[in-house]
Amino acid sequence: MIGREVPNVTLKTRVRDESIEGPNPFRWQDVHTRDLFSHGRNVVFSLPGAFTPTCSTEQCPAYERTYEEFRAKGVNEVYCISVNDAFVMYQWGRHLGIKNVKLLPDGSGDFTRRMGMLINKDHLGFGDRSWRYAMVVDDGVVTAWFEEPGINDDGVDDDPYGESAPEKVLAWLDAHPR
Repeated sequence: MIGREVPNVTLKTRVRDESIEGPNPFRWQDVHTRDLFSHGRNVVFSLPGAFTPTCSTEQCPAYERTYEEFRAKGVNEVYCISVNDAFVMYQWGRHLGIKNVKLLPDGSGDFTRRMGMLINKDHLGFGDRSWRYAMVVDDGVVTAWFEEPGINDDGVDDDPYGESAPEKVLAWLDAHPR
C-alpha cells in the first residue's frame, strides 16, 4: 500500500443548504477523493460500520479526541470512511457528537474495494464492509499504513482494533515529520 496513489472515487454526500426550506435542508453533493486527499498531509481511517460497537465506543471517538494533536503535527484533515450511506454517516456523527473528524460515506464500497479492504461480513448480516485500517496520505499518495491483522471474510476475527488506533498514527507522525 505504501507508495500507492489513493483511488479517485466519487462519494455521494449530503450538505446543508440554507436555500432549501423545510425539515430537510440538505442537498446531494458529489465529493471526489482526489480533491480531498491530493493536497497536503491527511489521515484517513476506515471501520466496519456506523453504530457498531468498537467503531462507536472506541475508534471514531478516539480520533475525535486526538484531532487537535493531528492538526498540531501538520495534518490537514482527519477523515473516517465507512461503507455506509450519507444519511447513516450524518446521524452517526450527530449521535457521537463528532465536530472535527470528517465522516465520509462510501455507500457502494467503491473506495474501499479499490483500496483492497472490502470484506464480506454476511456472518453478522452486514454484507460488504471495510476491514479496519488507517493511513497517512501525503499529496494523494499513501505514506503510512496501519492495518488490523487477520483480514478475512468468514468472521474468525474478534473485530481487532489496535494497529489502526490514533496513537499508532500519531507515533508515526512524530517519527516522520513533513
